[in-house]
Amino acid sequence: MADNLWTRCNNCQRILYKEDILENHSVCPACGFHFRLSGVERLTMLFDEGPFDVVDHGLLPLDPLKFVDSQSYTVRLETGRKKTSLPEAVVNAVGSMGGIRVVISALDFAFMGGSMGSVVGEKITRAAERALRERIPLIIVSVSGGARMQEGILSLMQMAKTSGALARLDEAAIPYISVLADPTTGGVSASFAMLGDLNIAEPNALIGFAGPRVIEQTIREKLPKGFQRSEFLLSHGMVDDVVPRKNLRAYLIRALRLLLNRPQ
Repeated sequence: MADNLWTRCNNCQRILYKEDILENHSVCPACGFHFRLSGVERLTMLFDEGPFDVVDHGLLPLDPLKFVDSQSYTVRLETGRKKTSLPEAVVNAVGSMGGIRVVISALDFAFMGGSMGSVVGEKITRAAERALRERIPLIIVSVSGGARMQEGILSLMQMAKTSGALARLDEAAIPYISVLADPTTGGVSASFAMLGDLNIAEPNALIGFAGPRVIEQTIREKLPKGFQRSEFLLSHGMVDDVVPRKNLRAYLIRALRLLLNRPQ
């Protein structure tokens, strides 16, 4: 049989038929491990059946610092585009969920680790501004290593920019729900990802600012088991709920109806 019909679970190491995983919302049927989804797959999973409108698609990042590490930033951007068929690490779209018109921004980890540069920050901000303009809810699905180092301070400025846009949504009493997938870290977790009216995490997602290894080296103490995972954060009041992917869409629709005071 063709090799691409099978894959190995990153958690339980079982060899699995790919079709079984896809039919289970890209979740391992043996152990419940949640495989990463692309930004477009997230949108398709969450929106009602039928078309949705992708917006803000033409924005492209520049390389103002002419940044070079083992590769130039320009090469890394081109690699990300070829790998994902996306111009940047986030996709904005407008459509309906359970008949409710919403704006959804979905980050894509395959594009430079879902890192937040100036264009990602601009697109998140535009999503919030669109939600404010049309007075419809906003959902952001985060999966990111944090701010993009190749843009230096320009990437860090996006933390304040996105937070300011979400503050205006809050002042207008327009719901914003944040969905945190594995991983959500760095400047993304320290800004828009943790600012939802509801912060919902997928099971066993790594969520935090610095990684556990860096924290252990800094404080010189052993961290508790499961530290920075969704369930640990839930037990310590840092997220509002942990929701398996197969239940996520129904959960979000119910939450939107409650926040909008609409009949269930």
